[in-house]
Formats: sequence, C-alpha cells, structure tokens
Amino acid sequence: MGKTVLITGANSLLGTHTICELLSAGYAVRGLLRCLGSYVGVEDPALELVEGEFTDRETLRRAMHGCDYVVHCAAKTGQSGSYDSYEQVNVTATERLVELASECGVKRIVNVASANVFAYGTKGQPGDETRSMAAPFTESAYARSKFEALQRLEHFRNQVEIVTVCPTFMIGAWDSRPSSGRIILMGYGRRIVFCPPGGKNFVAASDVARGIVAALARGNSGERYLLAGENYSYAEFYRLLAERTGHCQHLIHIPAWSLRIIGAIGDLLGKAGLRSEVSRTNMRILCIGNYYTNAKSIRELELHYRPLAEAIDEAVAWFRLHGMLPK
Repeated sequence: MGKTVLITGANSLLGTHTICELLSAGYAVRGLLRCLGSYVGVEDPALELVEGEFTDRETLRRAMHGCDYVVHCAAKTGQSGSYDSYEQVNVTATERLVELASECGVKRIVNVASANVFAYGTKGQPGDETRSMAAPFTESAYARSKFEALQRLEHFRNQVEIVTVCPTFMIGAWDSRPSSGRIILMGYGRRIVFCPPGGKNFVAASDVARGIVAALARGNSGERYLLAGENYSYAEFYRLLAERTGHCQHLIHIPAWSLRIIGAIGDLLGKAGLRSEVSRTNMRILCIGNYYTNAKSIRELELHYRPLAEAIDEAVAWFRLHGMLPK
C-alpha cells in the first residue's frame, strides 16, 4: 500500500474527484466527511471513510493519525452569512488543522484556497499568482476568509510543507448538492435564459483533482498555484451549454444597473434578517470579467487542461443519471 492521505470534505464535488485521482495514483485514502451517507464517489479497498466534523479538534486528530499527507478541501463556500461564520471554518479551523498536522508528523499539506485570493484580469491579460486580491472580492466573506487563511498559514512554513492550490469555477460529475453545477441546472433546457454581463474562468473538477495530486507530488512548498481552465462570458457559457445539449435558447442580457439595484434590495433584506446570496457584492461579481491564467500550473505542475465542453458533458450526463435534469 502507498502513502496515506487524509482528505477533508470528502463528499464535496472536488473531494470526490480528488479521492478518485489519489486512488489511481496509488495512495491509500482516508476521507473525512460529515455524513457517510452523503458520499457518492468510487469505492475501493484503499479508501476509508470517517464520519465527523473537521472543525472538531479531537475528531481531526484521530482522522489524521498515521497519515503522511493531508489534502484540505473542506470549507464553508456559500455566498451568504456573516464574516464570522466563514472565519470560524475557513480560517480558525484551517489553522488548527495545519497545527495538528505539524504535531502528527504529516509531511505535506495541499490546501485548497480560491482563485479570488488573486486579482482577476481580462481575457487579454488574465489574472495570475502575482496579483493582489481586488474588489469586489475584498468585500466577499468567502474570498476574504480564504485570503486570511493564507496569511495565517505563513506562520507554519518552517513546521510543515504547505502547497496551496487556487481553483476557479469547477464543473463536473459527482456534484450531488449541487454546488457550482447549479449554473447548468439554471440553464439546461430552458428556452429563455437570463444572463448577467460578466464572465469567469471555468475548469473541469477532474483537472483540479489532478492538480492537487500533482501539487502533492511535485509542487514547491510555500507556492500557490491557480488551477484554471477556460475564460468564458456567461453568455458564451450558456451558448456552449445549449450547443452541447442540443437545445435552442434565447439569452436575455441583464444590464449591470438592474443587478446593482437587486443587490441593494438584497442588502436591505439582509439587515432585516432575511439572508440570501443576493447582495451588492455578489451582484457586482456577476458584472465583472473574472478571468485567470493557468500558465504557472502548466509549467511547474506539468498539468494539461481539458476543454470546458468535456466538463459540461460529464456534468450533464451525471445530472441526467441521477434525475436532476428535466427529460
């Protein structure tokens, strides 16, 4: 049996793909997740699933016992709630995980952050690992918490090897919640799709998982790698989705000013105690071109990225198989 890897968030979209890639690479895997029944991925004699909260110190210590490496995928990823709720999970609990890993003799941690800890760019000059975080993500509780976690982890650089990967927006199979795959569910088979003016970088979840395994094997300790695929506007994404699924769609472009008004209303409702993902910050994010380059990960991790069309095909096939799409 190969080296043992503990992976947190084992039932997430990324966690499930990463387990598959780790097993294929010959690792023994211990997956930590809140509920054993929520796991929908592969089964293998080299995979052990452990139920528990990664935010609980003793649960995490037991799960980490005997592991050579840790892949930290678990996070609070929603786009609503106070910063304190994100800080507890994405900052404080992550710092505790690294501290315990150092105490338990773990050799290397691959920490999963977010592409938005770096400033985005245009399609012509996409964001890279040299750019500092920029608005509106400086106002996003999720992105801020991921950025703050990176600052905290700097204190452990001499205690344990840490490589950070920063994925963009992931598309793929095994999205059982669903998480990022909601963008497909919102557009699949609809004759009319309301489309915001911005765009983002889309990447196959399986490519991110391969990037994590590559970072574990040959990433440079202390480095941060953007794991990014292709840059698409939202209109381009929905046109591609319609093309891959054989549907005819009419896109209605939502003007930025109307999204700003909707965001302001969402903020007012939030102050009244009605929290949702509708906020001025989130509406501003929908209006920007949130674009990145994968050049560093190709160069240093020797990664190859697949076209977005293939990731869409895999996600749609999985959603169909599990009855999550209309017939």
